[in-house]
Amino acid sequence: MKKSNLCIITLAGVLGAAVVTIFAPKITAADGPMPSCCSTMPSGCGGMADMGSAKFALMEPVKSVYDHYLAIQASLASDSLTGVADNADGIAKAVQGDAMKMLPEATATQAETLAQATDLGFARAAFKPLSDTLIKYLADHQVKDAYVRVYCPMARASWLQKDNSVNNPYMGKSMSGCGEIQ
Repeated sequence: MKKSNLCIITLAGVLGAAVVTIFAPKITAADGPMPSCCSTMPSGCGGMADMGSAKFALMEPVKSVYDHYLAIQASLASDSLTGVADNADGIAKAVQGDAMKMLPEATATQAETLAQATDLGFARAAFKPLSDTLIKYLADHQVKDAYVRVYCPMARASWLQKDNSVNNPYMGKSMSGCGEIQ
C-alpha cells in the first residue's frame, strides 16, 4: 500500500449533528481483495471497511497507548517508578479522549490505578491487568508482529515489549531475563 495515497472520509449524522473526518490509507486493488462493502461506497471505502483488521488496529490514539505502555514496562524492568505515573495518565487520557472507543474503558481505569502507585510492588500488580487488556486487544484485532508477548512463569503474568530480548517488568533487575516469548 502506498503511504502517500490517503483518502478522506467524512461521516455525518451518525451521532446527531456531529461530523467526523477520518484520514485513512486508501485500499487499492494492489492491496489484495477489496471488502464487499467497498463496491457500494463512492470512494471505494478509502480503507475504512475493516476497522477491526490488524492494518488499522494501531491507529492513534491506540498507538499512543502502546507507546506509553512500553515506557512503563521499561521503567518497571529497571526497578524504577520514573515516568510510570505520567505514562499511565497518558494512557488514561488517550482512552478517555478517544471518540471511536477503540480500547475498552477498563483500560483507562487500569491505567489510573497504575498512576497511583507509590511503590514497585503496587505498580507491578497494577501493570498485570493493564497488560492483559492490551494483549487481548492485539489478539482480538489479529495484530501479530507489532509487539512481542512474553510470559513470566514466576510472576504468572504476561507483558508486551518491542523486541525479543526479555526485559521482565515484574521481576526487574533481579531476574530481568526471566520470561518465555509467546
